[in-house]
Amino acid sequence: MHANHLLLEEPIRMASILEPSKASFFPAMTKIVGTLGPKSRSVDDITGCLNAGMSVARFDFSWGNCEYHQETLENLKAAIKTTKKLCAVMLDTVGPELQVVNKSEKAISLQADATVVLTPDLEKEASSEIFPINFDGLAKAVKKGDTIFVGQYLFTGSETTSVWLEVSDVAGHDVVCVVKNSATLAGSLFTLHGSQIRIELPTLSENDKEVISTWGVQNKIDFLSLSYTRHAEDVRQAREFLSKSSHLSQTQIFAKIENVEGLNHFDEILQEADGIILSRGNLGIDLPPEKVFLFQKAAVYKCNMAGKPAVVTRVVDSMTDNLRPTRAEATDVANAVLDGTDAILLGAETLRGLYPVETISTVGRICAEAEKVFNQDLYFKKTVKYVGEPMSHLESIASSAVRAAIKVKASVIICFTSSGRAARLIAKYRPTMPVLSVVIPRLKTNQLKWSFTGAFEARQSLIVRGLFPMLADPRHPAESTSATNESVLKVALDHGKASSIIKSHDRVVVCQKVGDASVVKIIELED
Repeated sequence: MHANHLLLEEPIRMASILEPSKASFFPAMTKIVGTLGPKSRSVDDITGCLNAGMSVARFDFSWGNCEYHQETLENLKAAIKTTKKLCAVMLDTVGPELQVVNKSEKAISLQADATVVLTPDLEKEASSEIFPINFDGLAKAVKKGDTIFVGQYLFTGSETTSVWLEVSDVAGHDVVCVVKNSATLAGSLFTLHGSQIRIELPTLSENDKEVISTWGVQNKIDFLSLSYTRHAEDVRQAREFLSKSSHLSQTQIFAKIENVEGLNHFDEILQEADGIILSRGNLGIDLPPEKVFLFQKAAVYKCNMAGKPAVVTRVVDSMTDNLRPTRAEATDVANAVLDGTDAILLGAETLRGLYPVETISTVGRICAEAEKVFNQDLYFKKTVKYVGEPMSHLESIASSAVRAAIKVKASVIICFTSSGRAARLIAKYRPTMPVLSVVIPRLKTNQLKWSFTGAFEARQSLIVRGLFPMLADPRHPAESTSATNESVLKVALDHGKASSIIKSHDRVVVCQKVGDASVVKIIELED
């Protein structure tokens, strides 16, 4: 299926660029996280998003209440039933986000070189002269010359919808700023971000805890996106909080790196977190523009070597209002894939964008094209060298399965797993073919009732590049004799055939446990 992969170092024939792309059951190996909101919350809209390639739905709690997001989630469940496509749920916390409160919701026009005062007095009305903010410690945190950005939703970088302020004076609890560009701000809340300014607020706010304890527990969320993660301790505290609920003990924590403090503690954060989200919108404010790509490449490489998913944000901002991305954005998506990114996160593009389905479809097509020229051979050697010797038992099996699959030009790798770890390790070596992760449910009890695990593990692989899950019948355990496992294998092969990823005479690499032994075997299919 993927026999004709190019290496990026090889000359690419111009004729091949003009050839139309072949349709595939999987739009791309790279996953797409879509933020659901006003323009993407009806059953029809979400159905379109799932069919276009969205595998994780993100619920951003920096706006909207639990009731609003619950309605959207119920629509997502209905769309999943209709499309028969799995989709994971991600809860995105607000964190220590500062906001300008505009109670009147009137548009505010600001002129360059004018003065505006940031005040913690929320009784005051927002205007072009005064911005009431939801934090009384800003005056202590800033100094003359510091830079502050204010904009609605996320910072677009647009000189007309977000404003750049420079601190000129601190007067008691108020911060006096000079407006550096003319802009018009619209809406009830504007996000405020201080460039390289330490804000003394907890990473997991009381409001975040309330949302997680109610909405998160009720819906057994798969992922928690921890906004403004600054230290490894932030992740540990979040995990401790999640562990208090049996419903969330398996929820994975993705640390969102969006300021210099998180960047400085990146290595320790990566050790504690289950995955990383590179929030390039806010990072682009804390870092000089010419440094953002360096952080992206370094961070994605470290995630790849650790075998933890890396998610990149803010890729096709222009598609919020336009049907096509800019040339630079299309190239940016492709470069993120070539860097080794697991997933692309779409924020405003699907939340309030005019073309959520088209955006997902376009990003998926760009990812698929970039994957064709991903230098897997170089990546594989680099990863094996990084892991070093002696390899762990599982690491050795995973790398061997990928090597075998590439050597025999297998169309798919099938991996039987209970925890999902074995499948994630195979995906870590970035095989050129899909990895079908057959999750074998395990029976567990809390002394009151018996239940099967497996659904969490299956959905959580939906953010890992190249990993496609299916839930097996619990009557066929993963660790058993080869005789009973053959029937599970047949189900997996039939699924592959129905999906058109496996055809007659294809070779398939199977990774499974037989008794105490881990086995990698190659199957050649008959007619």
